[in-house]
Amino acid sequence: MRSTHYERVEMMTSGSAALRELHAAARLCLPLAFMASVLVSSCVAQQPSASPMQLTLEQAINLALKQNHSVHLRELSVEQMQSKKDEARSDYLPQLKTSGSVLHVTELAGVEIPAGALGSYSSTGPIPAKSLFVGQGGLTGYTGGVGLEQPLTQLFRIHQGNVAAKQDLLVARTQLDQTQDAIALQVRQLYYNILINQEKLKASQEQLTTAQIKDEESRNDVARGNALEISALQSKAAILQAQQESLTLRLQGNDLRRQLADVFGLPVETPLELDPGAAAVAVDIPSRADAIGIALEQNHELKAARQTLVKAQAGLAVAKDAYIPDVTALSRYSYQSGVPLLVHNFGTFGFSLSYDLFDGGRREAKIREARTEVHSSEVALDKLQSEIEVQIEGIYDRVDELRQMVDVAEQVVKVRTEAARLSDRQVEQNVALNSARSQSHSDLASATASLLEANCGLSLTEADLKRAIGQMPQ
Repeated sequence: MRSTHYERVEMMTSGSAALRELHAAARLCLPLAFMASVLVSSCVAQQPSASPMQLTLEQAINLALKQNHSVHLRELSVEQMQSKKDEARSDYLPQLKTSGSVLHVTELAGVEIPAGALGSYSSTGPIPAKSLFVGQGGLTGYTGGVGLEQPLTQLFRIHQGNVAAKQDLLVARTQLDQTQDAIALQVRQLYYNILINQEKLKASQEQLTTAQIKDEESRNDVARGNALEISALQSKAAILQAQQESLTLRLQGNDLRRQLADVFGLPVETPLELDPGAAAVAVDIPSRADAIGIALEQNHELKAARQTLVKAQAGLAVAKDAYIPDVTALSRYSYQSGVPLLVHNFGTFGFSLSYDLFDGGRREAKIREARTEVHSSEVALDKLQSEIEVQIEGIYDRVDELRQMVDVAEQVVKVRTEAARLSDRQVEQNVALNSARSQSHSDLASATASLLEANCGLSLTEADLKRAIGQMPQ
């Protein structure tokens, strides 16, 4: 009897301690729940009244590709590289220039012809009869003309420069494609995350309803003396926890919608309405063996690496061509006034040659630098090929794993659906409490959200595979 009395005392003591802890938890959770309700109300109040923009997944991707700021910057970069390529191509053509000058000299030398220098005759006398001074032009001279220059041996360097400019343009276009693929994948990810958030929010609301029903049953049991007050406090804590989870999910959903609107290039508060059936759309992917071959041929990073290698090889050729003398064909039509021994209008034709006899080793140093750049590009290309193969294998392993997860999630949904049906029947027959039925429906909502998350994860991974092999993840 004494031991039984001690056990009762200990149970009462432990129960009192538990009650104190739950009271403290309730005091902490109640302000949090109040703040949650205020924040939720403010979030609802701040939502714009405009009708939401309805978007399917395909429409969302197309809208982002059309209006995204990063894509627009890449397009401008392509235009810039196209202009530089046109500039390099113009070096093939002859250069037509005009120039003129005005020069003034302080003193000129002339030609003096003494008297009789050309002979002396009886009939005429000395020729000239007196000394003559013939001037050589004027003190101020005017020259002007139009010249045409065509590079000849420089065409070797010009050709390699055009090759490099072409590769820069191709790299810019490849980077544009890469950015578009990344934006399409980002839109798909945000789109799926919003759908998952909506399902989780529904499940959270179901859980909140279940907690409220259990709280009502617990308070009734406490009032009838069938349960301790601790059970009522536990149910109250469950309600607060469900409210906190709902608030967290709601805030996450608002943040995801703002991010998606920003990707679209729209105001961040633009209301969006998404298609819940987007996760069910399958993504066509090739087999594992075919995917590796396609990736090695079409992957954007590999294409950019190959184009960079070609540009480096062109740079090496330019460095070697620096040893070729510069030979230029030229022609010029000129006008002058005040220049001695030249007619006013005359033409000039010929060639010019220029060659650096000594440059202190500059050309050889550039050749070594260009060779190093070529070798670096080759190593980077080999490294990237290996990384792409590993990446493709890893993505396929992830796809296989997610397919198994989808199968398991589908089975869980089937089991939860049957459990909810049986629970509804038991409640109708008055053999189960409303809380049991509510809990079964809450579990079904959670299982449905998990299935959606698994399907979205599988679709997103398959889209990532298409991006890795150089295809648009649509």
